[in-house]
Amino acid sequence: MKNKRIDFEARFWSGSRKHSGIKLIESFFHFNDLVTAKAMLNKIMIYAGKKKTAINEDSSAIFHFHQALRSFVRACYVIRLKEEKWSIPVPPENRSSLIQASLSDEEYVNPNLVFQNAFAEYCIKDFDYYIAVAVYFSMGIYAHAAESKIFAPYIHLTKMLDAAHLILERRIQQNQ
Repeated sequence: MKNKRIDFEARFWSGSRKHSGIKLIESFFHFNDLVTAKAMLNKIMIYAGKKKTAINEDSSAIFHFHQALRSFVRACYVIRLKEEKWSIPVPPENRSSLIQASLSDEEYVNPNLVFQNAFAEYCIKDFDYYIAVAVYFSMGIYAHAAESKIFAPYIHLTKMLDAAHLILERRIQQNQ
C-alpha cells in the first residue's frame, strides 16, 4: 500500500467512497466521539481477553465500529504519508494532561509521530487482523481467550485515536 491513493473502505459506515485522510477522520469522529471510540475499543479488548464471557453490546454496533476503525487506520496511514505538519510548539505549562491523553510529550507536540511509529511496527493488514481477532473473541464465548499479541496494536490504536483527534483540534484552531 505504498500508493497514496488508498481505498478507505468507508462506504458501508460513512456513506461515501471518496475521502481524504483528514476528511475520513472527521467522519469517524462525527459517528464516534473520542471518549466513546476509546471506550468501545477498550471494551472489545477486555472481552477479547475473557474466557467464557461475551461483550454485552449490540452486534450491529460492534460491526459498525469494526468497519469504521478499519477505515480510520487507513486514514492514519495516509496522513502519515502527507507532508503537512501538525506539530506546534507548546510550552509545557500550557499542556493539559486531559488533552494530551495517552500521548508522550513528543507525540503531543508532533502527533504524526504516533502514525509513523505505529506503521513502522505494523502494516494495515496487521491492524486489520488484530482488530478482527479482538472483535471476534469479544463477541463469543470461547474456551481460549484472544492472542496476547493483540495488546501492542491496541496501544497503537488508542494513541492513533488521541493523535487524530488532536490533529482535528489543531486544524480547527488554524482555520479560526
